[in-house]
Amino acid sequence: MKQTFSAYNIIQKKRDKEKLTKDEITWFIEGLTKGEIADYQMSALLMAIYLNGLDKNETVALTDAMLYSGKVLNFPEQYFIDKHSTGGVGDKASFILAPIAAACGVKVPMIAGRGLGHTGGTVDKIESIKGFKTDISLDDFVHLVKERGLVLIGQTGEIAPADKKIYALRDVTATIESIPLITASIMSKKLAEGASGIVMDIKTGNGAFMAKLSDAKKLAESIRQTGLRFHKNMMTVITDMSEPTGNAVGNSLEIIESIETLKGRGPSDLTELSLTLAGGMIYLAGLAKTHKNGIEQAQLALTSGAALDKFRELIESQGGDVNVIDDYSLLPKTKSTFNVLATKNGYITQIDCKSLGMHCVRLGGGRLKTSDKIDFAVGFILNKKCGDKIKKGDTLATIHCHDHQLDLARELGLEMSSKDIVIKAVKNKTKKKLIIEVQTKFAPKLKSKKRK
Repeated sequence: MKQTFSAYNIIQKKRDKEKLTKDEITWFIEGLTKGEIADYQMSALLMAIYLNGLDKNETVALTDAMLYSGKVLNFPEQYFIDKHSTGGVGDKASFILAPIAAACGVKVPMIAGRGLGHTGGTVDKIESIKGFKTDISLDDFVHLVKERGLVLIGQTGEIAPADKKIYALRDVTATIESIPLITASIMSKKLAEGASGIVMDIKTGNGAFMAKLSDAKKLAESIRQTGLRFHKNMMTVITDMSEPTGNAVGNSLEIIESIETLKGRGPSDLTELSLTLAGGMIYLAGLAKTHKNGIEQAQLALTSGAALDKFRELIESQGGDVNVIDDYSLLPKTKSTFNVLATKNGYITQIDCKSLGMHCVRLGGGRLKTSDKIDFAVGFILNKKCGDKIKKGDTLATIHCHDHQLDLARELGLEMSSKDIVIKAVKNKTKKKLIIEVQTKFAPKLKSKKRK
């Protein structure tokens, strides 16, 4: 860009609640990517944005600048659809919905992330399978999704490198909880994948990033509108994360539960979530007349075994051991377990989902910083969930740990039974809905234009 701006003046404008132009935002992000803008200057701008926000045009401009800071793929056909989740505890739906959608004719290009904090990472979980490669090149990524219909890789430095720098700064400058910054971060990566449509699973509840439903709705609207401005078909699904999805929490344990779900034996909530999201992908791809019809097609792919076959094909095409589908002993596992017992009679009325996620991290199943090494084997299985009737002595959860971790497991078990899993004499009158809201918007069909 020929025009030169001043980082100082741009920071000052946003500090004083003024609107930034697209050129100013683009210049700033390009400077950051090239190393011409210092981290402390970007941090100052992030705080100004956190405090004063961005309007729709500014959010789109920031997304655009971050998007084009790296390579951008392009799959113009409508049936290339991706899905993204804002993250939660026990959220392994990608391993189920992606094969389902692919079995129904959707091309699914998935670039997933690793876990950080209390939320698990899709890449960490799939790497529980011996040999599975998530670090393949973008050329191989494109080939696999075109030929096989489904590919899952980790985030690469070629895709939205500006986001990698910005997210690292947000993580240490208390500027995470900003809807415009979250929108730009998510959408710059998703748009770079080149899909024609995106299904967004936005979690809300105590185990989610957007704990308040009102914030989840604002984020859904922001993401939806941003996607539409980039001519993408969009579906936002707000889902409950006030308890873990399914029963398994931990990398290899979640892979087992995913395979069980693909075999038709999964938990009802995980199955419902996967079918809802897969049905949305089928609908956005133009392969179903309605979302309901998309869900019906998804159910058929699950029941017939076609989705399980697609998952097997995914593992094989990326170098993994397909025998794990029939032999779970080939996955990492611990030698020891510890049962968490109920201390009284009653009903489970509340689960501290975030706390349970951190328990898995303490066992080694997650990471607090990116350099932490993941233990694929550890985690726990919830035997009871919200609304269940409990008798004293019932097993609430089974912790999977190594022999040297038994003392830690006892400590975590005490926290689970005493405060994380709340048991009261009276059952909650109203049960929380898993699928809270679904909004779908199709972008107007436009002739493709090259970016200037």
